[in-house]
Amino acid sequence: MGSEEENFLELDEQELQTFRRSSYKNLIVMSLGFLFLFTAFQALQNLQSSIHDDKQMGWWSLCLIYLSLLISCMFVPPLVISKLGAKYTVMLSMVGYVLFTVANFYPKRWTLFPASIILGFCGAPLWAAKCSYVTTKGIKYGKATGKNEDNVITNFFGLFFLIFQSGQIWGNLISSQILKPSDSSSNDTRDTGLICGANFCPSTNISSINQQTSDSTVTTLMLIYLGFGCLAIAVIFLFLDQEKILGETKKKGVCDLFIATIKHLKNMKMLLLIPITMFSGLEQGFVFGDFTRAFVTCTLGIEKVGLIMICFGVVDAFFSLFLGKIVEWWTGRPIMMISGALVNLGLLILFYVWHPRESTVYVFYIGAALWGFCDAVWQTQVNAFYGVLFPTNQEAAFSNYRLWESVGFVIAFAYGNYICISTKIQILICFLILGVALYGVIEFKRKNETETYDTHMENIPS
Repeated sequence: MGSEEENFLELDEQELQTFRRSSYKNLIVMSLGFLFLFTAFQALQNLQSSIHDDKQMGWWSLCLIYLSLLISCMFVPPLVISKLGAKYTVMLSMVGYVLFTVANFYPKRWTLFPASIILGFCGAPLWAAKCSYVTTKGIKYGKATGKNEDNVITNFFGLFFLIFQSGQIWGNLISSQILKPSDSSSNDTRDTGLICGANFCPSTNISSINQQTSDSTVTTLMLIYLGFGCLAIAVIFLFLDQEKILGETKKKGVCDLFIATIKHLKNMKMLLLIPITMFSGLEQGFVFGDFTRAFVTCTLGIEKVGLIMICFGVVDAFFSLFLGKIVEWWTGRPIMMISGALVNLGLLILFYVWHPRESTVYVFYIGAALWGFCDAVWQTQVNAFYGVLFPTNQEAAFSNYRLWESVGFVIAFAYGNYICISTKIQILICFLILGVALYGVIEFKRKNETETYDTHMENIPS
């Protein structure tokens, strides 16, 4: 890496400007590829627990996705990335997401479940390649421009998640328009507050509360999402430059990342990060699976899922961009993490005691928006924190990130058909408090290490 630093020092002003433009161009191309891909997948994920509710296929498909993602985190990325490089790893992985959309044209167990498993195995290399690519770009940009590498990485992830999370807006806007009822049928007058929200249990039957979605409507939706998936692959293929990931010095075997992932768990900071990383998966599983079904679909109908999740996506995207700057200029990461934790804790308590009804529809939108802020905190800050803590061991670090986040997803979807929403909220509260507390221990250790190093340097004779 020393030769690269020397090359950066030799850049003249024109070469530096070209390097900056190239860095941002590739970052935006990567972000747009993920935007198009997840415009389809995130909206489809939000609807899985509703459009396949009768046979529980939606819940089990989500569970299979994250279970296979959990397994693939430790085996698939090094094999694919070492053979194809980051760019073509991203492209190939996107094909798995497109296949999942295709399976939803004819959602049966023998089509949806295999497609879910394939998507899960594609998810690990997709996210590992993206995380390593963005982190490497951030480190090289920091060295070339003389800026703090930690801040650059955080800002790069912030820009990525701004564009990426806006997919929640477009995908859900499409679904809300397509699923809009064609007639103004009379609303059910039952008191949904008694069966929806925290009172919702797996045995609750919501098919009698909300109208069924026709096959032709679902097909139209799938055609649109299929187009977005194909567009994502085309954007990456045509416009993304290949990039050598820092730390990639030799070809790795199938089990090398598994061994490196397990060895990385010997690092105390990695162990302390596990609860907050798992919470990131749990909270996403809750908002995509439980909030959309137990709160929105149960109370308002499936056609409102898209509109309410747009609020989630808008706020998530906005703060994904600006949190990096806010952290850098004003708050610092610890204060932002605490702020996210307090807002998320308040929301969980609200959802626990609130009885959702159509007359309080504004609470759905406000709750989704505030959860979007919280998700932006967890996604950008935890992601960037891994890059900051383990810059020279990115593959093992981000493999652990995806592993433990996937564990959170699997738990969220696996127990989805067995326990009530009130119990899930209690579990989320416990993980949130534990995760933020252990994160604080890491920041305390880093501060002490920095002070010890500074004191040591001061005591060295000049």
